[in-house]
Amino acid sequence: MTHLELSEVLLSRRQVLAGGGAAALLASLAGLAPLPAHAEPADAEAKLAELTGGVTLQKGRISIEVPPYTEYGKQVRISIEVESPMTDADRVKTIHVLAERNTVPEVASYHFGPLAGQARISTRIRVATTQILLVAAEMASGEIYLAKTRVKVARGGGGCG
Repeated sequence: MTHLELSEVLLSRRQVLAGGGAAALLASLAGLAPLPAHAEPADAEAKLAELTGGVTLQKGRISIEVPPYTEYGKQVRISIEVESPMTDADRVKTIHVLAERNTVPEVASYHFGPLAGQARISTRIRVATTQILLVAAEMASGEIYLAKTRVKVARGGGGCG
């Protein structure tokens, strides 16, 4: 086995750019073109049905807090709480967050173990544009609750896309 000298490993800027361009061309020819800028509400509904197994969704128990308007879609504050005593018979197993018009509708899924004291999440998410956020809570009993809220993003201030 021979050792390469550092000068043999370094690539010129032109070589790197040419290689990147060739990779992009091959990806587009192979059908690996970039995703569309925004999904459609039907995409989010399909992903929700996939995540929940098509179970009938119920209203209630979920509260969502987001700012009614944000200038900066890359970091939108969101707080979610599901009303549950978190007992063996009545506890939240998973909370799914979806965005109807992000590049990929599924934002996050949070799983709660049997020792979780409450089903509460507070985080920041990326939101591509003004849209509806969907939150589904899967219960240990098999019931699934759904809540929706609208987040308005300043024009051009989106974070995904």
